[in-house]
Amino acid sequence: DYSPFLGIEKGAVLQEARVFNDPQLDARRCSQVITKLLYLLNQGETFTKAEATGVFFAVTKLFQSRDIGLRRMVYLMIKEISPSADEVIIVTSSLMKDMNSRTDMYRANAIRVLCRITDGTLLTQIERYLKQAIVDKNPVVASAALVSGIHLLQTNPEIVKRWSNEVQEAVQSKAALVQFHALGLLHQIRQNDRLAVSKLVTSLTKGAVRSPLAQCLLIRYTSQVIRESGVNNQTGDRPFYDYLENCLRHKAEMVIFEAARAITELTNVTTRELTPAITVLQLFLSSSKPVLRFAAVRTLNKVAMTHPMAVTNCNIDMESLISDQNRSIATLAITTLLKTGNESSVDRLMKQITNFMSDIADEFKIVVVEAIRSLCLKFPLKYRSLMNFLSNILREEGGFEYKKAIVDSIVILIRDIPDAKEGGLLHLCEFIEDCEFTYLSTQILHFLGNEGPKTSDPSKYIRYIYNRVILENATVRASAVSTLAKFGAMVDSLKPRIFVLLRRCLFDNDDEVRDRATLYLNTLGDGSVAETDKEVKEFLFGPLDIPLKNMETSLKNYIQDPLEEPFDINSVPKEVKSQPLAEKKASGKKPTGLGAPPAAPASAADAYEKLLSSIPEFAAFGKLFKSSAPVELTEAETEYAVNVVKHIFDSHVVFQYNCTNTIPEQLLENVTVIVDASEAEEFSEVGTKPLRSLPYDTPAQTFVAFEKPEGVPAAGKFSNVLRFTVKEVDTSTGEPEDDGVEDEYQLEDFEVVAADYILKVGVSNFKNAWESMVPETERVDEYGLGPRESLAEAVNAVINLLGMQPCEGTEVVQSNSRSHTCLLSGVYIGNVKVLVRLSFGIDGAKEVAMKLAVRSEDVSVSDAIHEIVASG
Repeated sequence: DYSPFLGIEKGAVLQEARVFNDPQLDARRCSQVITKLLYLLNQGETFTKAEATGVFFAVTKLFQSRDIGLRRMVYLMIKEISPSADEVIIVTSSLMKDMNSRTDMYRANAIRVLCRITDGTLLTQIERYLKQAIVDKNPVVASAALVSGIHLLQTNPEIVKRWSNEVQEAVQSKAALVQFHALGLLHQIRQNDRLAVSKLVTSLTKGAVRSPLAQCLLIRYTSQVIRESGVNNQTGDRPFYDYLENCLRHKAEMVIFEAARAITELTNVTTRELTPAITVLQLFLSSSKPVLRFAAVRTLNKVAMTHPMAVTNCNIDMESLISDQNRSIATLAITTLLKTGNESSVDRLMKQITNFMSDIADEFKIVVVEAIRSLCLKFPLKYRSLMNFLSNILREEGGFEYKKAIVDSIVILIRDIPDAKEGGLLHLCEFIEDCEFTYLSTQILHFLGNEGPKTSDPSKYIRYIYNRVILENATVRASAVSTLAKFGAMVDSLKPRIFVLLRRCLFDNDDEVRDRATLYLNTLGDGSVAETDKEVKEFLFGPLDIPLKNMETSLKNYIQDPLEEPFDINSVPKEVKSQPLAEKKASGKKPTGLGAPPAAPASAADAYEKLLSSIPEFAAFGKLFKSSAPVELTEAETEYAVNVVKHIFDSHVVFQYNCTNTIPEQLLENVTVIVDASEAEEFSEVGTKPLRSLPYDTPAQTFVAFEKPEGVPAAGKFSNVLRFTVKEVDTSTGEPEDDGVEDEYQLEDFEVVAADYILKVGVSNFKNAWESMVPETERVDEYGLGPRESLAEAVNAVINLLGMQPCEGTEVVQSNSRSHTCLLSGVYIGNVKVLVRLSFGIDGAKEVAMKLAVRSEDVSVSDAIHEIVASG
């Protein structure tokens, strides 16, 4: 339905190729078969020697047909098969006959094919014909011979170099393409002779070239000569610069742009030389053609890196491009303005950037973030608005590289602008509250441990750090413990509080977290690890001057053959052993470091399960199956911040409402959430756990539990009202009033959906996992997804609907693709493994059809997945 070649097989097409042997040739049918063969070859299908030979000989029989369209297909087929030297002889006579035919189309194509399949011996025999073709009156034939010469120059350069006179004559041709191809071939023949190239440029810049395409080539060759010649020391002029400047007044836009770009890329270009080129590019910024606007703004973007003042005259024109429909043009305009803007225009630019950030891809966002970082370092007094902008986009959705670019920018601004330190650290602390990337969380905590103790009020960061100990995975918890210890070592007033927090970490279920807590308690406490404050700080902050590989080897040796005395770190060798070449190759398979962080450990589910099991009302619900990501129920910067986490059990759902009071003058007591489940008929409320007290800026939780049918992915919509008693607080003493007032605060609605009942669990080899499932559990059906903007939109919609893990990178859809296959894996509630194979197709009217195949450990789960898609 979507491609005429969909599902064709090599064997069937080879059978169809028998039509080439019919006494009465059907030209249309033969052309269709050749088209299928070409499709298979271009899709990477390999033909055996026997198959290729059979097809080749069958195709050569088609030379007897006089159909022009079929003859063109024959030429293409012979080029693609690339016959062997023995087979070439069979077709050479036919091609040479066509090369001398009266039909120009035959001559041109025969030349291309002959030059593609021939060797040096045969080339000398047809060289005379090729020379004649180069100066042929028909431009199609001449271009074919010239292009063939460009290809042959790679394999038979000595023969092609003998054609210089004919090529030189072709350069004077009035046909645009002939002149273009001739100039390209002539330059390649002379490219190793700098003097010959200089003479060629000198002769042609006097006006012999009329073709715009050839003119563009000549401008590039002229730029090369200018780079190699340098500037005249006596006059200060560049050779051929006048020619480039004259090209700025050419009637062809491509020539004008090529000349402008060549001038901007000159070595040590001056402002006087740049001015005419910048003027021309400024005119292109207001062109109706997107390609001209893109070319101009990209060139100006590069110029702004070295000559920002030269581009400032174009700022007004570039500001109008911020709203351009082409996001690439808008991104380049923004980054150029950030490089050339002045301090007074920063706030205006920030407002304009905010409006379009959500419409561009992460790769463009990273470019904008880097430009904003440079602007902030250029105008440090504007750090507040720029830092707020970075903080806001940090809380939006985005991939790892994008978030890492923002965090890196904030870190650099904190280090280079002292006034930005405290605000920047708070922004980072707020980000790690919801950060899904373990690597970024650990890096932020490490940086916070180094910079936080140096601020005026280090205590305000402690709750953010300790929250990581409670809610995060083991890797982040261990990093948070180290950060707490650094605060204890650097800030004496915080040491008692840090001691209490570290002692709590001794009961963590992870070995490394407990070990770190024990080590730091001993380091900061009884002096068993370090005796003086200086030694404590050196231990915590000092660099480890021992290679980790040597440390690991020494520890392994100590464990295998333990001695009576304790392990001595001073016994570890400090020199780095040379690595064998084989080991270097093995270890270099995949890059690590900032660009490729290690794989993340288990999620925060273990922390949630520990928290819920400690609440008596929920202890009997059994094992926690899944916890969702937090869903925001309030707008940013409102009086109360509330989000909800959905905890899924086999026959219960617990909603954890994370609440924060943002009003210093108020204390909230008896905080509960009243949940209206009238639009969730399968749920019935069975219990709540109110929050006794909610002081200012201290996050806490209240819970509401619902019962649902066991093992069923019940869905529904829930309305929420925050109910509490509010008491006024004297900010000078911190004491609340005795009397309070009951109040309510309306929260946003949220839904429990089918995806909440499926865990994202990948498989390393989808094919093996699929085949290991019992085939009888497979359920297959087809669905119409209606009109969609693109195939990628449809794929993402189904992935989000099912909430499963894409496998083997199949979530990525190639641009302009008409069909796609996506593989998903997960665990359904009840711990049932399920695999999904999705086949998508989109037609010209953008109607999307999908074939859904499901296999699982339980056939009822396969049916349930189909029900989810059918109802979704």
